[in-house]
Amino acid sequence: MSRKKVVVSLGHEALGYTTTQQQDAVKVTARALADLIEEDYQLTITHSNGPQVSMIHKAMSELRRVYTDYTPAPMCVCSAMSQGYVGFDIQNSLRAELLGRGISKTVSTILTQVTVDPYDEAFYEPTKIIGRFMSREDAEAEQKKGNYVKEYPDHRFRRIIAAPKPIDIVEIEAIRALVNADQVVIACGGGGIPVIEQQHALKGASAVIEKDAIAGKLAADLATEELIILTGEDSVYRDYGKENQKAISAMTTAQARELIAEEQFEAGTMLPKIEAAIGYLEKVPSGKVLITSLKTVKAAIAGKAGTVITV
Repeated sequence: MSRKKVVVSLGHEALGYTTTQQQDAVKVTARALADLIEEDYQLTITHSNGPQVSMIHKAMSELRRVYTDYTPAPMCVCSAMSQGYVGFDIQNSLRAELLGRGISKTVSTILTQVTVDPYDEAFYEPTKIIGRFMSREDAEAEQKKGNYVKEYPDHRFRRIIAAPKPIDIVEIEAIRALVNADQVVIACGGGGIPVIEQQHALKGASAVIEKDAIAGKLAADLATEELIILTGEDSVYRDYGKENQKAISAMTTAQARELIAEEQFEAGTMLPKIEAAIGYLEKVPSGKVLITSLKTVKAAIAGKAGTVITV
């Protein structure tokens, strides 16, 4: 019997917020992923990288401040670094967990680039906060470089960057080949490295890609049977955070759109996940989306938890 192909999207809870937290968190994550593999799922894994890429950006910026001969690392380089070290921790923890269960399976991380449109409206209205707090002087220096900054009430500043929509996954055929070889693949980490096509060259963009958006695209491009989005909540809720909040066990894409119109989903948290689900199901109408937490995913695939979205 062939394995069920699925893209699994990991949120911050699966990775922690520091290098030491991540080393502990991925052990728990590996157990949940191994449970899926034992249930005959063929996994392609993508993950968030907000805290990780922010940490790298801060470190590289401080390095430049202390050692002026160093060149500041652009966001695309910071993204590549985060993909490497997050993938390193996930693949090693998952490999060890699988071997401990008597399962010998290759786990590979693909450094993944994703093309974006240089004229995407997101570049004119950046929203993603990144990096360290800055003084007014440092913020003015960033603005002179053409970068955007956000001012806080205490008169500190942080840089903000664009989150353009993904167009194409550059390494999709390499990912597909590994999936077809029945390997576990970690790809498009942190949304992928955003790049702009310039003739035959790819140039890194000063941006980040929403990881939920790339998860939906990756699942659609691979035509997987399912997209599993793991987040901090066990289910999607109507009236979330209110006394009358109610878990939604199942909904159609039409119902999801109605709830979006009612502004039931918060921008930057649940809304991108619902939008990713709709985008995937538009391309793969026979597919299914499951939104749940890391700790309830085993129960969710048995139909005892989580939110299922279908056409």
